[in-house]
Amino acid sequence: MNEGINVSLVIPVFNESKTITDLIETVRKQTLQPAEIIFVDGGSTDDTKEIIERVSEKDKRFRLIKVARAMPGEGRNIGAAHSKYDWIAFTDAGIKLNVHWLEELIKASTQQPAAAIVYGNFSPQINSFFDKCAAIAYVSPAKKEGIRGKSIVSCLLKKEVWEKAGGFPPWRATEDLIFMEKAESLGYEIVMAPGAMAWWELRPTLSSTYKKFDLYSKYNVWAGRQAYWHYGVARQYALMLVPLSLAIFHSWYWILLIPAWLLARVVKRIWLHRFEFGSKSLLNPAIVFMVALITVVIDAATFSGWIKALITKNEFVKKTDQ
Repeated sequence: MNEGINVSLVIPVFNESKTITDLIETVRKQTLQPAEIIFVDGGSTDDTKEIIERVSEKDKRFRLIKVARAMPGEGRNIGAAHSKYDWIAFTDAGIKLNVHWLEELIKASTQQPAAAIVYGNFSPQINSFFDKCAAIAYVSPAKKEGIRGKSIVSCLLKKEVWEKAGGFPPWRATEDLIFMEKAESLGYEIVMAPGAMAWWELRPTLSSTYKKFDLYSKYNVWAGRQAYWHYGVARQYALMLVPLSLAIFHSWYWILLIPAWLLARVVKRIWLHRFEFGSKSLLNPAIVFMVALITVVIDAATFSGWIKALITKNEFVKKTDQ
């Protein structure tokens, strides 16, 4: 390893037989190799475990930890607890890593000796027209410099950070945001590694997109994070009650403000993604329509997940306390 740094790579998995081979290959092709690769299987019922076991027989750096059922947060905690080294890299299943991913993360850490957390870059895999529209609708836009933001799927940190932060909440969603906020609040120095790119697959259909955001919405409410997402969406729809009321009691022309409002949201998203897809997307009616449709689906999932979270809040509290 570079500069004497040994890294444990931790990856939680569950029913990933369709994508796990691609991830393993991108790990094997890293220009700087992790000292160990720990997969934590949370109860897969497909061939995920068998695929990893065949790899581990040939390469002893690969380790598989099998548990009865574990959400991503719990899987990362189990992997981190079993790691041998002072630095831990995290990524997820369904990811493809740039061949220089780990090298770039390590380089950033050595260039800033006080750094304890290194965030790499991330981007969606664009394999279809739907993927492009979905990325515009809900993925954080890349800035002009190519940096998108912070994500646990492209991260390197000292093991003590994970320990001091108390690990990840054992949840299906939002656990990464909670952990990152807690880790950063501890005052550890953070650096960015824009060249450490990880690509992940988006949900391929409207129905799977709805299910994803319904789930994320529910966990965000359970975590008390409505102010970061739900309240903003609710305020926008509350404002649309004004033109709706005026259309009912004054003139139907007021109803035109509602599609105009949705169009403005779509135009804003396309413009924010201009560095990736170009501003000409604004002139493509098919893109505008699909981004609008995906936006409405996500809004519906936001509200449905919110309602489900409120109905099942006591159940979540009981699970958390166990």
